[in-house]
Amino acid sequence: MGRRWWMKWYSWVILVAHVFAILIFTRGFLLTRTELPYYSHGSDISQSPCFSSTSTNHSWNKPVVDRLVIIVLDAIRFDFVAPSVFFQEKKAWMDKLPVLQKMAFAEGSSAKIFKAIADPPTTSLQRLKGLTTGGLPTFIDVGNSFGAPAIVEDNFIHQLVENGKRVVMMGDDTWIQLFPHHFNNSHPYPSFNVKDLHTVDNGCIEHLFPALYQDDWDVLIAHFLGVDHAGHIFGVDSMPMIEKLEQYNLMLEKVIKVLGSQSEPGGLHENTFLLVMGDHGQTLNGDHGGGSAEEVETSIFAMSFKKPPTSIPSELDTSSCKLDLDGKKKCTSSIQQLDFAVTVSALLGIPFPFGSIGRVNPELYALGAGTWNLDGINARDSSNLSELEEWLLNYVNVLCINSWQVKRYIDVYSASSVIGFSSEDLLHISNAYVQAEQNWANSTKNLLLHRNERSHTLLPALTRQIDFYFSFLSNVSELARSKWTEFNLKLMGIGLGTMLISLFIIFLAIQRVNNLYTTSLLSPGGSGISFELIFAFFVVAIRACSFLSNSFILEEGKVASFLLATTSIVRLRSSIMKKKMLFEAVSFLLLISILRFTIEVGLSKQAATSLFLSASPSWVLGVAPGHPLWTYMAEIGPILAVILLACLLCRTIASSIFGGLWKYITMATILSYVLIAVYWGAESSIPTLALLLQGMAKGHIPRMIYAIGLGQLLLFAVAHLFDKDRELDYKRSLVVKTVSILSAWSPTIIILSGKQGSLVALALIIGGYCIVKLESMEDSDSDAIFTFNPLAISQWNLLAVCLFFATGHWCAFDGLRYGAAFIGFDEFVLVRQAILLTIDTFGFSHILPVLALPFLAGCNFLFGQNDHGKDFRFTQLSQMYMMYGLITATTVTVTIICVTIQRRHLMVWGLFAPKFVFDVVGLVLTDVLICLASLLYSGRLEDDDTQAVQKTEQ
Repeated sequence: MGRRWWMKWYSWVILVAHVFAILIFTRGFLLTRTELPYYSHGSDISQSPCFSSTSTNHSWNKPVVDRLVIIVLDAIRFDFVAPSVFFQEKKAWMDKLPVLQKMAFAEGSSAKIFKAIADPPTTSLQRLKGLTTGGLPTFIDVGNSFGAPAIVEDNFIHQLVENGKRVVMMGDDTWIQLFPHHFNNSHPYPSFNVKDLHTVDNGCIEHLFPALYQDDWDVLIAHFLGVDHAGHIFGVDSMPMIEKLEQYNLMLEKVIKVLGSQSEPGGLHENTFLLVMGDHGQTLNGDHGGGSAEEVETSIFAMSFKKPPTSIPSELDTSSCKLDLDGKKKCTSSIQQLDFAVTVSALLGIPFPFGSIGRVNPELYALGAGTWNLDGINARDSSNLSELEEWLLNYVNVLCINSWQVKRYIDVYSASSVIGFSSEDLLHISNAYVQAEQNWANSTKNLLLHRNERSHTLLPALTRQIDFYFSFLSNVSELARSKWTEFNLKLMGIGLGTMLISLFIIFLAIQRVNNLYTTSLLSPGGSGISFELIFAFFVVAIRACSFLSNSFILEEGKVASFLLATTSIVRLRSSIMKKKMLFEAVSFLLLISILRFTIEVGLSKQAATSLFLSASPSWVLGVAPGHPLWTYMAEIGPILAVILLACLLCRTIASSIFGGLWKYITMATILSYVLIAVYWGAESSIPTLALLLQGMAKGHIPRMIYAIGLGQLLLFAVAHLFDKDRELDYKRSLVVKTVSILSAWSPTIIILSGKQGSLVALALIIGGYCIVKLESMEDSDSDAIFTFNPLAISQWNLLAVCLFFATGHWCAFDGLRYGAAFIGFDEFVLVRQAILLTIDTFGFSHILPVLALPFLAGCNFLFGQNDHGKDFRFTQLSQMYMMYGLITATTVTVTIICVTIQRRHLMVWGLFAPKFVFDVVGLVLTDVLICLASLLYSGRLEDDDTQAVQKTEQ
């Protein structure tokens, strides 16, 4: 009893050790940058070496525009806005916003299209925070995307309010969460129901157009979400997406018309500036969060209703031009989203956010052209200056303020932060700023004060000064991107060390179990080292070491499938040599080939067709899209698969070993499978099938399945605690409990996974059956140090990894299927949606494989072979769980080593950090499941032991 108690509770010790290690390491690795509690004030400009405006009270620079309209179209890709001539192939979703192209390329228009480059991670919270603060995003805030905290550092919205600007907002309620007390008027709408394409957009339109006729605001923000939601549910190449873009085009056409009609001198919008922009892009299957070009490239359309600005110097022009089919030149420019906050602040004449490190973009700033004469310069005559020189001298002074503000922030940050920047980096930045300021003080400023006397030398001097400021600001942004996050190496070291100690503890636990039972269970005189053990070790080592390369992390699913195929070839060789179970070996290899294809599809962020996406994402259509036969297969195939699962379960519970509560638990799963088939049929795109099931309460079916599953788990707990059926010995109890717990979990996991769920469940059953069957082929009286074949555990683990990627997931936040969190629900509740999303993400890769591991331990009983008795079965199951946990913990430890080494890598936040988060969450979940399994699968044995002790005493 004592030995078994120790083996049961050691798993809880490992769980605590892993949680401690992960928390400590995360505290050191995923630190946010230090958010300084300082704000810019109008009076601060007196400390700068630059000219300040005298027309307004403590204004940093003279306002260029009076009113600003910001229309945010969430997840707008660059190719939604830019003409199709900029791309190699025209797609169905291109050129659906013709009003923006018409205004941008019309002769004499003050409008321009920009390619806006965002910094990853490209979640909405990160982007809104970066757009308003002018700072770079920090990875730790990704976790807050479902519950955005209020922004406490200085930002563009705060400066608007502090300087008397009236701000109104409508649309995405994330703005209210970020800025809870900043808006004079607001109309927020819930943003996380991705299945709702219209509520937020219709609400924006309802309030937007009346507001355009009112004068009670200075800045208007309207945040539309339809395109983002359409992408998540249907993908880019879909009719709902095209319909949304066409709706936006009509809306924007009307907005421009309303603004233009009131832009005459003295009109309400005489000096109004319009910005139509995205916060990030999206992949073709509607995901975002990562750092791919599709995700970071969005667009900004800027339009002034005044006369076109003077052409800026070619050195400041980032235009890229193409000829359309009519031979007309069309040009777009580029801008970093980092520059948005400071540029808009300069347009409105408000102080720049204290922590902004962006640069006032010359092209966007030039669109606000109007009065370029600079207050504060005692110029007596500017008639001999060109409009270009007037613009340049104004822009140089704005850059002067911009550079001074950034330098002030860097100095305060380095003094206030625990670590800050290195002295070498600070020296490099300081030298660049000193060089710019010396040129300003000794040359440029003097020229500006006496510009009418030295006009012939003014233009080259202004251009040279701009180059100095650009160099300084570029150095700061590059430094921040490469070294922004503060890493606490001491905490990281403690966390990594604890993980290594946990591996040692698991190894000692396995060795202790071996020492306790080897003498009585294994043949004496064995070497203790088998080919399977060595081969399994190298398989795990190869996969773990692959995490040290970013390329192999991107192809992790392919690596896992390759290693699994390699192990299956070894099994095939053994099967051929022993002349048995050849069918299972070949079937397993064929299954891996199919999984390899699905991983290829799942890892590809580009879905071939919208039909592919409508299957959520049913990969069976990846062969020949568009043919009606495949449509029927995609709709009928999953339904037939779930019916087959119900039939297999019926056959299983028909066995005599099922009885009492265990039988009712399993029978409830059959009901859930039927409900899933009805639900999918009611949502089918096949008219006949949908009509046949019309009237079914399909909206309630998922909730019924969740309720049945929860009831099954509660009934399982009751049966485990109180059902003392003495007719079942440990081995039969093990099978019954395993089938029951898997049947309780499987319907929820299947329905959350979409129509691919039943097919993946069949793949898991077939794969598990082949592994168990091939394991039973091996000689159980081997001289190995384990009571099982370590290669089988490695295969079980690799199969679980393959299923993670085969279901369309990958280790990035854009690999999460957010739509699964809303199956059966329309409203957003954080805890509920987080639980559903976790089950969808880790159901097939962690929950089911870990709970199904006893099948591998009971292979001798399942296939009618000789058994060694209770002690052997308990030892075998315990060692299997220890080995499975050791493999998982080893790969996660190597991931931690990887992110420690690569913490300054360019892709640390776009690739290595998401990989770390997914792996540690998976490890904790695996540890929790192993702990629960130790409670669920050992109770029957303890009862047997109690009986044995009682008999001995008698």
